[in-house]
Amino acid sequence: MVDAKQVQPKMPVICSNNVPFARVDHMDGSDTIKLARDENGEHHYIPLSWVQSVDESGIHLDRPGKDAMKQWSTDPLH
Repeated sequence: MVDAKQVQPKMPVICSNNVPFARVDHMDGSDTIKLARDENGEHHYIPLSWVQSVDESGIHLDRPGKDAMKQWSTDPLH
C-alpha cells in the first residue's frame, strides 16, 4: 500500500491508461485524496486504496480514468 505522506498537493493523478485526469488538492484524513477543483469548480474525492504507485510523474491509479470518474465522490469519504 502507498504511504499517504507520498501524496503531495498539485501532483498529477494518472489513470491506468497513462493519462493524467486530475490534480491533488490535498490528503483529506489518512485514506482519502481530495482532488483540485474541476472545470465546474467542484472537488472530488478518491480513496488512497486506488493508488497503485507514486513517482516523480505523479500518482498512478489502478483503474482507467473513465471508471475513476464514475466512482469518485463529491462528498468526503469519511
